[in-house]
Amino acid sequence: MQRWRGLEDIPQDWGRSVVTIGSYDGVHRGHQIIIGRAVERARELSVPSVVVTFDPHPSEVVRPGSHPPLLAPHHRRAELMAELGVDAVLILPFTAEFSQLSPADFIVKVLVDKLHARLVVEGPNFRFGHRAAGNVAYLTELGQTYDYEVEVIDLHVSGSAGGGEPFSSTLTRRLVAAGDVEGAAEILGRPHRVEGVVVRGAQRGRELGFPTANLETLPHTAVPADGVYAGWLTVAGERMPAAISVGTNPQFAGTERTVEAYAIDRVGLDLYGLHAAVDFLAYVRGQRTFASVDALLVAMADDVKTCRELTAE
Repeated sequence: MQRWRGLEDIPQDWGRSVVTIGSYDGVHRGHQIIIGRAVERARELSVPSVVVTFDPHPSEVVRPGSHPPLLAPHHRRAELMAELGVDAVLILPFTAEFSQLSPADFIVKVLVDKLHARLVVEGPNFRFGHRAAGNVAYLTELGQTYDYEVEVIDLHVSGSAGGGEPFSSTLTRRLVAAGDVEGAAEILGRPHRVEGVVVRGAQRGRELGFPTANLETLPHTAVPADGVYAGWLTVAGERMPAAISVGTNPQFAGTERTVEAYAIDRVGLDLYGLHAAVDFLAYVRGQRTFASVDALLVAMADDVKTCRELTAE
């Protein structure tokens, strides 16, 4: 899969293509319907499929300070899109200048002049251009002028997550923030993932017999609510069952919120400086302060037992 950052990265000899545009944070099951349809139609038309997305999130430019927690960084989104069969991902730097483009200018500069769109696949609520003035009706109207078609896909998907609320990135973020990682996984179609580099922490886990990988998470990461979770720690392609702790470590008067993962039944791991991913399978318990360190150790042993059983299932 080709990855482009900015319009100037698109090959000059790029031909016709099927395009879909959106933030696609999380690449959840609703997103997968749209992207999957774009890939399907591209293959039918014997042209490549392209996903256009933005960095940073448009809301941060339009309303500074409002950047939402991210369900997946751009490299992870690209991996997920590649799994769906996408041929190219275009990440457009979303600047103040770019935000001023009218819907018509956006269509011409991106879809027509650079991507030579033959077909654009979108959801019914797609908005674009300055002040989000463009919609699918306008996109379709200009397609008659610029020789492309528009296919609108109903992405209404729902399940038990959020009490039956339609799947969306907003709902997923809300569930993650509440610690409902199982509900988030239903929407995403996979466990919610947090990534980062393993850094040295206070090393109390090592002293207590449960050495943890302390992740320095990426900016704006959607981190689950404080507590203990079952899940997996993946480093250098190896996926290990893990007991995961999120919080400030109140037992030792901690103040910095961290994400730490103990690789169950593994000894002698040296992960410092390596990139790691933590996948959240299930919520085990909330963060607590215990009467003594011995009581904490008993609870940690119980947590590890529970996490071992949950990941084994």
